[in-house]
This record gives sequence, structure tokens and C-alpha cells, in this order.
Amino acid sequence: MDIDLVIFDCDGVLIDSEVLATRVDVACLAEDGIALTEQEILDRYVGISLAGMLADLEQRFGRALGDDFAGRHARRLTALFEAELQAIPGVAAVLDGLGGKVCVASSSAPARLRHALETVGLYRRFEPHVFSASEVARGKPAPDLFLYAAARLGAEPRRCVVVEDSVAGIAAAVAARMVPIGFTGGSHCRPGHAARLTGAGAAVVIETMAALPPALAALAP
Repeated sequence: MDIDLVIFDCDGVLIDSEVLATRVDVACLAEDGIALTEQEILDRYVGISLAGMLADLEQRFGRALGDDFAGRHARRLTALFEAELQAIPGVAAVLDGLGGKVCVASSSAPARLRHALETVGLYRRFEPHVFSASEVARGKPAPDLFLYAAARLGAEPRRCVVVEDSVAGIAAAVAARMVPIGFTGGSHCRPGHAARLTGAGAAVVIETMAALPPALAALAP
């Protein structure tokens, strides 16, 4: 295939953030009387927007969460990111070596995306092509965000490659008729995750960012 665009998810692909975010999820939910473990959140909500997670939790538990949840969550996460957030190993070198168009398409809110990417020194490699699920009607696993990103960069969906760590993200790429590459290099990925991504439709699964250029080369010989 001719590759027009490589679309990167952010959390768990560019930044090793999922474990940190889940820690904040658990603490904020506990304040509202909902007890979930970090693993329960990772199993159900990785790749889903905060709004989507909260809507599902409210339905599951039959109660509204506090109006200040998003604010409390954002404040805690910002502080934790500034203290502990790291880029995925090797990602900066890989981005510097890619010659074509790239962008970010994430379930995170725009302010969180910018802050996180700036914290690890990656934002300038993508700006202004950093897209959030808040810009479309439906988040992952719907294809809307990826199709929106492709349209903004003038790319044909069938010539787009998506790098994703979540089942929801892989499903969104498949629904958009793009080529999904699964990534299992985040610290939240446990044994069997590669098989879950393959089962969701990943064309190939890689464990490190160093494996991305060869994977792209194999798609576009």
C-alpha cells in the first residue's frame, strides 16, 4: 500500500500514561463511593474517553457522579504527569525518522493532550495536527475520530495506518477501513494483550517503537 498518513494514539502509544491515569481514576471514583481496582479500569476503559467512561459508570452503578469529577480528575492527573510521566522509549527517534505525514488522534481532551505531549517534549513534532475525540460526534470504537484526522490532512482512509494500544482503538481503525498496528510497549500491557489486539483486527502487533519503521516498510514495500 501507499501510506498517506500514520495516525498515533497518544496514551499508551506516545506516552506511558495509562497506569498513571488509572491510579487517578481509582482515587477520584473512591471519593464518589465507587470502588474499582486499577485492573478493572484497564480491562474496561483503556482507549475510551473520560466522558465515555463516566457515562458507562453512571449506568452501571445507577447514580450520577459528582459535578466536579472532571475538575478533580484533571488537577490530580496534571500533577502526576508533571511528576512521573515519560514518553514511550524510542518514540522520539522513530518520529524523527518518519518521512511522511503523521498526526495524533486520541480520546483525551485537548488540554490534557497538549499538556501531556509538551511534558515529554513531543508536542512540537505533531502540532497543529493533534486531534481529540471531543471534536467528533462519537469516540472510539467508532471510526469518527480517525476519519476526521484523515480528512484534515487530505489522506485517503485506506492509505492510513493507525498505531493503537487498545481494543477500542483497533476497532475504530478497522471501522474506518484503515490499517491498524497494535502496540504493546506500554507499562499497562499485560500478557495476552497482543492476542486481544490481533483479535480486534490488528494487522500486526509490535512490542517496541523500534519495530514500527520495519512494520511500516513491510506494508509499503
